[in-house]
Amino acid sequence: MVTLTLSRRREFLMPALRMLAALMIATAIALPASGQQTAPAGDINLPGVTVTADAYTESHGGYLISGDFKVDPRMPGVVFPASALVEGDVLSIEPQYLNGNDYVVLQECASADCSDTRIVRVWSSIAGHPVGGGNDRRIIIPHENKYWIWAKRLPEISHPDCDTCATHFTSFKRIGPPMTITPTGEEARYHQGELEAAAGADPLPVTKQEHEGSTFVITFAGGSTVRIRRMHAAAP
Repeated sequence: MVTLTLSRRREFLMPALRMLAALMIATAIALPASGQQTAPAGDINLPGVTVTADAYTESHGGYLISGDFKVDPRMPGVVFPASALVEGDVLSIEPQYLNGNDYVVLQECASADCSDTRIVRVWSSIAGHPVGGGNDRRIIIPHENKYWIWAKRLPEISHPDCDTCATHFTSFKRIGPPMTITPTGEEARYHQGELEAAAGADPLPVTKQEHEGSTFVITFAGGSTVRIRRMHAAAP
């Protein structure tokens, strides 16, 4: 009779769980029909807009602005657009409040079956410094694909021997299985044990979701809150 240690059990279960996550993501988030025409994104320096109507979509300044996002009931930590993002969309992800150790992730499929994924952007409680570059809250979508948003709580950086460590993890592996975030760099090297333990923890579930006009507002377990909108240049 073979007895598996806790770490070995995790190693045995994680590939199966990641494949299940890939299958759920691949089936939950539909791609747009092939040949769908899209308008160019244009300038992403959009004017501010305040929307109080009940509808999820509004028009402002030549842009269609939508908050039509959903939380997957099978995976309550996964947030995705009701219709797939396409080339020319501008995705606005604005953390309103993030706990010190919470990281919000925008991820996309990097293979047809979504068993490989790419991290597009990561936000931490360091305001204005998302990992992935570019605008701190607006992402131009370069191609139609399956994108989703989720959050993970990572260990606190507190190693006294690391004089040059940042206060948060600031670099991550860009390619990996779905629903995984793997820090790299000096901070990760000093916290390998804590990160291995955190890898087996579930993503943070969404505990509250609401539409504020054309903005989708989600709150994760623990209180981290994010505002999400999708924008696209209106057809002439």
